[in-house]
Amino acid sequence: MDLFYFVILVSSLIFVHELGHFLLAKAFGVKVLTFSLGFGPKVLRLRGRETEYCVGVLPLGGYVKMLEASKTDAVLPEDRQRTFESLPAYKRVLIVLGGPLMNILFPVLLYFTVFVGDGPFLPPTIGVVLPGHPAEGKLFPGDRVMAVNGEEIGTFDELKRIVAKNPAKPVTFKVFRDYRHVEVEIVASETLANAFFSETEQSPLDNPDERIGTVGIQPSAPAAVIGVQADSPAYRAGLRTFDVITHVGGRRVERYLELERELDGNHGETVPVNYLRPSEVPDALGGLAEMAVFEAGVVALTPAPHAGSALERTGIELADMYVSQVPEDSYLYRAGLRPGDKILRLDEQPVPAWSAFRERVWAERDSAHRIEFLSERDGRVRSGTFQMRREDFSDEHGQSFARYVFGVRHWVPLAPAGWVEHPYPVRYALSKAVAETIDVTHFILVGMRRLLEGRLSLDTLSGPITLYEVAGEEGRKGTDYFIWVMALISINLGLFNLLPIPALDGGHLLFFVFEAVMRRPLPLRVREVAHIVGMTIVICLMAVAFKNDLEKRWDLLIGQVRELSG
Repeated sequence: MDLFYFVILVSSLIFVHELGHFLLAKAFGVKVLTFSLGFGPKVLRLRGRETEYCVGVLPLGGYVKMLEASKTDAVLPEDRQRTFESLPAYKRVLIVLGGPLMNILFPVLLYFTVFVGDGPFLPPTIGVVLPGHPAEGKLFPGDRVMAVNGEEIGTFDELKRIVAKNPAKPVTFKVFRDYRHVEVEIVASETLANAFFSETEQSPLDNPDERIGTVGIQPSAPAAVIGVQADSPAYRAGLRTFDVITHVGGRRVERYLELERELDGNHGETVPVNYLRPSEVPDALGGLAEMAVFEAGVVALTPAPHAGSALERTGIELADMYVSQVPEDSYLYRAGLRPGDKILRLDEQPVPAWSAFRERVWAERDSAHRIEFLSERDGRVRSGTFQMRREDFSDEHGQSFARYVFGVRHWVPLAPAGWVEHPYPVRYALSKAVAETIDVTHFILVGMRRLLEGRLSLDTLSGPITLYEVAGEEGRKGTDYFIWVMALISINLGLFNLLPIPALDGGHLLFFVFEAVMRRPLPLRVREVAHIVGMTIVICLMAVAFKNDLEKRWDLLIGQVRELSG
């Protein structure tokens, strides 16, 4: 099956490439003699009115042979205006560009077939507003965003996409709140596109200039997972930190906001509170997984009768700042932090939310920090110092990276609002396909630039063996995976062919540039020599890629040879 997927992948992309040349040549009236997919002996020949369509045994290439006066083709008088050379320069440029551009545009269709089946989606309802971000005090949990910058939206994905396109610019939100529509203008903050807490430091392919806009909102509200203060009504009733509240007074609650509303209306009346308590399963699946089971329970909670917030009257708050996991070999464990403790301050500054805690630590990840926390064991405020652990390593290509290990976790699962279908699925799929194609093209161009700059080694090049393995692996995963890898390789093929190397389409474009400057074609001998040089460069690149493929699999190949030899 791997061979089947490989042949489908390669032959499809070569067909698309040659089809681009063929269609433009036909559109401009050039006589096309042969359209061939593959090399070697022909297994299929079809004769059209003036074009022979062929399929060769080896699917690793193809060509479109056009009528050219400079070649040995006999040109009949009626065909003199149908040769490639007879066209104006701009039409010849377009025909040469047709193949690479077809490879770059073809992924739009591929991605479209994937995205058109997406869904359902999260609705554009605000679940969380992160403290310290532009949306704080302007957008609120429960707000339903109807339009952004005048563009009507139906999903949170669209909201995020529009905001991302407007870094450091004002963004206007049309919001449905309290049974009325309001407009809110927020200046989006400017953030590095790869700055969202990746554990690995910027790689050689990352673009330091790529920035996106954010306002600090999340689509889903926190579930009713609670933190419980010691010696509070909730604690005395039997509730504990990380309990998931399911009912209050017989009324179902799913989100913490709903729990707060139920408790806000209670001023001293005893109510039954149902909960689920996670209990860790030791050595789950033989130590291969972390697993917990929920134990159900019910308590009678009597909030304090005095006025104040639900936290003040019950000792219940969102479990956001309570630590759920601290590995025993981590720097925060050595600083004294334990599961169940509540983080209070970082570097003498109060920490309003877990997101703010992470942001502050990551912003100064090479610095030491002082942390203050409320101990779950004795209710005392304790403190310690820590610094994120940095691990330096190199990949198989010799590229250096640094990984920062955050280690500590909290546990606040989200309770998404009801899922929705996209109101304009075709428009969504098309715009997402175009955006994805642009992003992948940009990523590959950055990689090519890094190669030219020497920041990426030639060892990163992969050849046909890798392509064969990837085609088979992604094909076995399913159609969508195979389409994604086909789109990626198609863009690679298109951009590679645009390189100004004789023997590639980019080399022909280079000849046209010289022709435009000199006002006459380059001498045939010069073009022949340049073609030989270009072929030599291409063959060398292919040899390097093939060598890299073998080196990556050398130990495996040697092992297989030894097994066969006994």
